[in-house]
Amino acid sequence: MSEDQTAAYNRPLPRRHGFGAEFYTFCKQHELRFQRCKGCGAWRHVPRDMCAKCGSPQWEWAKSSGKGKVFSWTTVMQPMSPQFADVVPYSPVVIELEEGVRMVSWLVDVAPVDIRIGLPVEVVFDDVTPEVTLPKFRKT
Repeated sequence: MSEDQTAAYNRPLPRRHGFGAEFYTFCKQHELRFQRCKGCGAWRHVPRDMCAKCGSPQWEWAKSSGKGKVFSWTTVMQPMSPQFADVVPYSPVVIELEEGVRMVSWLVDVAPVDIRIGLPVEVVFDDVTPEVTLPKFRKT
């Protein structure tokens, strides 16, 4: 990656080690996948060793529909980090996917005043660097 490409995206990047590395490897392939327990079928995110529902250590990476709804959000008017000063106001959202998992992400092409609980969304992928692709969401 050239210095120009690195400078183009100056916000913090996710840690990519352990199960998180696997999650972001799928994102790089433009696939949203979560762990699913082989014992009880429960979906989970953030990735971890054992199922919180039944305790099984048996799981698989399963493809998500990528569809869900806004569960919650907040609107940031004053960034705590200077890397976000150019995008205020912005609204981090909690998305509840059809599979039941919830994840924090960005909602693209929707003004903060237009966000509402239950807003239907679908995943889109943002290739922010040659190595990192972030799952974001858009209104459907």
